[in-house]
Amino acid sequence: MPVTDNLSRKENIVLSVEHIRKKIGRKWIIDDVTFDVREGEIFGFLGPNGAGKTTTIRMLVDLIKPSSGMIKVCGYDVNRQQEKALQYVGSIVENPEAYTYLTGWENLEHFARMQPGIDQKRIQEVVDIVRLDQRIHDKVRTYSLGMRQRLGIAQALLGRPKLLILDEPTNGLDPKGIKELRQFIRELAEGGLAVFVSSHLLSEIQLLCDRVAIISRGRVLAVGEVEELVAANAKYVIWDLEPSGAGKLELASRQGIDVIEQVDAVLDDTIVAGMAAGAIVTRMEEEGIAETVIHLVQSGILVQGVHKINPTLEQLFLKMTEGESID
Repeated sequence: MPVTDNLSRKENIVLSVEHIRKKIGRKWIIDDVTFDVREGEIFGFLGPNGAGKTTTIRMLVDLIKPSSGMIKVCGYDVNRQQEKALQYVGSIVENPEAYTYLTGWENLEHFARMQPGIDQKRIQEVVDIVRLDQRIHDKVRTYSLGMRQRLGIAQALLGRPKLLILDEPTNGLDPKGIKELRQFIRELAEGGLAVFVSSHLLSEIQLLCDRVAIISRGRVLAVGEVEELVAANAKYVIWDLEPSGAGKLELASRQGIDVIEQVDAVLDDTIVAGMAAGAIVTRMEEEGIAETVIHLVQSGILVQGVHKINPTLEQLFLKMTEGESID
């Protein structure tokens, strides 16, 4: 598909959430949450335990009503035009349910009877999409967790939704299952489906999602493209200098460069483990690297290595949520 088609398609808003709030008793559980999900994109929804992710999802599928605000799917108000709005939604909220004494195919036939216009051809189409064709006629009790998850997604796709809502879809899956799930979720989005994914696996969200909303204490702290959110925050540069002590003093003396003393607090453990002994970590703009290298060399410092490190989504998440633990 041409790139221009992709760009124009993703401007079509499938899900619009506008200033929704939810009060339970005297406490605001959700407070002024706004975001949208576009056709052909995968949208991640991240937040620490108790941040309001599940409450928000329940409002999206009309299981509970917001105290105020508006939720629209394909232009229809979920609260006032439930039937029209929800005909465009397929969802798995919490764990996918299936009758384990039936085969996968029989389960899909059962759910197909609840919706008009779902024939055997459509059942076969969703089976192929989730790659269960080899096991679809086996009893569900023989399925692995990953296979049950895929069967649940097949069920959610039966009605040809415009929006697919997945609550923690990779929960409990092994690395192979996560990779397979990620691949066909991407294929669904490439086919034009809008996919809303709630997950606490930040590395997976960074690999999977086009955009993300970060929620904490019922409020959305940031919404944007994953790479833009990461790139907009502080950039770190690792310097391997000789002599290290003199090099550190030179870096600290330059305007626009902050030398990081608590390296563990800003870089992933895997990056720290791979750093050379005596390496120096700074926070600075990328544009200043070349000029700094020239200055160091002119000052008699040997520059053995320079590595630019962007913060990960996990670091951004922890920074925005003030270090709250994730689910």
